[in-house]
Amino acid sequence: MSNKFTTQSFLDAKLKKEKITMLTAYDYSMAQIIDTSGIDSILVGDSLGMVMQGHHSTLDVTMDDMVYHCRCVSRGVKNALLIGDMPFLSYHTSTEEAVKNAGRLIQEGKANAVKLEGGKNMIEPVKAIVRAQIPVMGHIGLTPQSVNIFGGYKVQGKNESKARALIEDALALEEAGVFSIVLEAVPEELARIITEKVKVPTIGIGAGRYCDGQVLVINDILGMFSDFTPKFVKQYAHLKANISEAVNEYIQDVKEQRFPEKEHTFTMDESILQKLHE
Repeated sequence: MSNKFTTQSFLDAKLKKEKITMLTAYDYSMAQIIDTSGIDSILVGDSLGMVMQGHHSTLDVTMDDMVYHCRCVSRGVKNALLIGDMPFLSYHTSTEEAVKNAGRLIQEGKANAVKLEGGKNMIEPVKAIVRAQIPVMGHIGLTPQSVNIFGGYKVQGKNESKARALIEDALALEEAGVFSIVLEAVPEELARIITEKVKVPTIGIGAGRYCDGQVLVINDILGMFSDFTPKFVKQYAHLKANISEAVNEYIQDVKEQRFPEKEHTFTMDESILQKLHE
């Protein structure tokens, strides 16, 4: 029997009140480690623009970038549901373009589903992609592709009108056919209200304890990305320091001729070697 986590598994988990686990990955090796650890879902996030490419936001990420990284990650995933992010301007210009680009993530990137940002303003592309038989995860609250509109990475929905707007966004996305909704950087109690109002699972990132699941960036929880650490991140390791220590030790070993040692070398037949010296 397959252990593959699916979009139906998301819905079943909510009904059973079982928390859903989700992390990002951007390459084969990391995806394989996360998948074999038992994660429910892996997101190839456009956050790769910052943690992999060194940009200041997600806005520089292209469709080709997303397809490439999804394809790499897919080779390391056997059981997790693989979701690919729709990058900036890949679904904004027309529904036809949105479906085409979502299809690329499925067909070329080998993703099982796509995620796109926006609420009521993005209902038409969501509906069109769902009609094309492509599962869609919604994303509301702090939507990083709208960082210039928001004026920075700020908590969303803190006053009544904006909170009500987010509730309406969630309900509209559910009606449009999404199988799940990411809630990013919203007050915990607002996330609780949204989670109770919608029948599809909510996945929180900086949205508190009452969402149906949680997602974080793998580089953040492993302590590998230090440009900034959001308040909602819990670090489970500090690999940047470990990696730096290992690299420094390697440098010293090479310079001081401690590496390679005999155990790291290959040999050849002495008779052949003697002939080569002649």
